[in-house]
Amino acid sequence: MAQTMEECLVFLNGARDALDELSLLVDQEARLSQEEEQLEQSLETEKKLMAETVTQTVKRRRDEISATYEKEMNKAQEQLKKVRTRREKAKNEGMKERISNETSVYKEEIRDLKVQLKTLMKRSHVPGFCQSPFYYTLYFPCHVKEYLVLLLCVLAIFLALPCGIYWMIPERRPLYLVIIYIADILFTGGIYMAVGNKTKMLHMETLREGRKIQDQILANKKKIKKTTTGVRKDRNESLYNLEKYDDEIARLQQELSDVAVKQKEALNTFENVTKNILVDEIEHNHKVKLEQQEEEYRRVSEELRAVRQQLKEKRLSVTDQYGTYLGREFMDSQKVMELCDLVKSGRASNVSEAVSVYKEQYEKK
Repeated sequence: MAQTMEECLVFLNGARDALDELSLLVDQEARLSQEEEQLEQSLETEKKLMAETVTQTVKRRRDEISATYEKEMNKAQEQLKKVRTRREKAKNEGMKERISNETSVYKEEIRDLKVQLKTLMKRSHVPGFCQSPFYYTLYFPCHVKEYLVLLLCVLAIFLALPCGIYWMIPERRPLYLVIIYIADILFTGGIYMAVGNKTKMLHMETLREGRKIQDQILANKKKIKKTTTGVRKDRNESLYNLEKYDDEIARLQQELSDVAVKQKEALNTFENVTKNILVDEIEHNHKVKLEQQEEEYRRVSEELRAVRQQLKEKRLSVTDQYGTYLGREFMDSQKVMELCDLVKSGRASNVSEAVSVYKEQYEKK
C-alpha cells in the first residue's frame, strides 16, 4: 500500500465512499424487502377476498335456489297434511256411520230387552235395583267377568276395608282387628243376606227370567263389540267414499315429486353453468386490481433481486479492496472518517499508523 499521505487519504476516502454506497444498498435492500412483503400480503389479501367472495356468493345463490323450491315443497306438504287429516276424519265418520248401521239391530234389541225387563220387574213388584247388572253379578253370577267382579267386591269388603279401618286406629292391637272383621262380616254379610232373602226368596222365578234377559243383553253387547272391532280392523275403505281425498293426495304427492325433480335440475344447472358464470364475473371484477398488484410485486421483486446482487458484489468488492487492510473492525464509514482526520492532522502517516493511533486513543478513554 502507498505510504504517502495523499495516497493514504485517497485510499481512506475511497473506502469511505465504498462503505457509504454499501450502506445505501443495505438500506435499499431493507426498504425493498419490506415493500415486497407488504405487496405480497396485499396480494394474498386480495386473492383471499376474491376467494371468499366467490364462496359466499355461490353459497348464497345456491341457498336461494334451494329455499325457493323448499318453500313450494313446504306448501305442498302442508296441503297434503290437511288433506290426509280430512281424509282420516271422513274415514272415521264413515266407520262410525257403518258401525251405527250394522249394530242398530242389536241396540234396538237391547232397548226392547231393557223395557221387557223393567215391565217384568214392575209386574211382579220386584224392587227396581234388581234390574241392574250389578245385582245379578252379586246374586246370580254366571259369567267369568261377573265372578271376577264378585271376587273383587269380596276382597274390597272383607280385606281392604277392615285393614284400612285398622290402620287408621292410633293404637293398633290384634283384638281390634278381630273385632273389626267380625263387625264387617256381620254388617255387610247381614245386608247381603237381608237383600237376598227379600228378593230371591220372594221373586226367584222372576229374577231367573230377568237373568235370561240380562244374558241376552250381554250377548247383544258382545255382538256390538265384535261388530265394532271388525269394522275398525276392516282394511276395505271403498265403503267410505274417500276417492276425492285419494285423488287430491295423489296430485299433491306428484306435485312434490315434480318440485323435487325441478329442484335437482335447477341445482345441477347452477353447479354446471351458473356457478361458472358467477365465478368468472367475480374474478373479472378483481382482475384489474390483482394484475396491478402482481405487476407491482414482480417489479419490486426484480428490483430487490438486482439490489441484492449489487449488494453481494459490493460486499465482496469492499472486502477485497479495503477489508484486508482495514479489518472488520474499521469497515465503518464513521471510523474511516476518523482515520482520515488522524492522517490529515499529521498524527499518522499511513493507514496502519492511523489504526494504531485510533486504538490507543480509545483505549485511553
